[in-house]
Amino acid sequence: MAQFFSIHPTNPQSRLIRQAAAIVRAGGVLAYPTDSCYALGGQLGDKAVMTRIRAIRQVDEHHHFTLMCRNLAEISHYAKIDNSQYRLLKASTPGSYTFIFQATREVPRRLQHPKRNTIGLRIPDHPVVQALLTELNEPLLSSTLMLPGDEFPLNDAGEIRDRLEHHVELVLDGGACGLEMSTVVDLTGDEPKLVRQGKGSLAPFGIVHG
Repeated sequence: MAQFFSIHPTNPQSRLIRQAAAIVRAGGVLAYPTDSCYALGGQLGDKAVMTRIRAIRQVDEHHHFTLMCRNLAEISHYAKIDNSQYRLLKASTPGSYTFIFQATREVPRRLQHPKRNTIGLRIPDHPVVQALLTELNEPLLSSTLMLPGDEFPLNDAGEIRDRLEHHVELVLDGGACGLEMSTVVDLTGDEPKLVRQGKGSLAPFGIVHG
């Protein structure tokens, strides 16, 4: 049975954050709120966590996982970033964006796209996630909480608990946080390329959609 923590969305209780981090470190999978929608998360280096999240979402090995990071310094540890890309990130983070980059050697091969050696990275603008990342002192392996057959990501913590209580160890209830996924921008080429239009504005990247 999943544990269920009701956590303050703007001033998260330190005690609950510490308990959540302990569950992650012990190999648990959690459902948690972000600045776009709810997500599934777990420890970066735990292969079993990645396998379990894939099974919950019913996605294959080509599915891009995201590393939720605290700041640009942490992103730079896991992604190959040049000066112009750094300026783009500085102008658009934290926020509802997932960026695709070439992965550094610090990223386990199993987390990279099998053909492109890329990884998705994100700096969320949400106090609960930021507090958890600070407590963990490393990125959180993450994937949008979109279940098979659903049109939208899950947004109600009670429903998340009902549907996933035997599949995750923890549901962090930070209230409703939206149904729109993050905007995904591929920064592996010479120019930013839109992969998915979501909550984040395209203005910082000079991309005209549609």
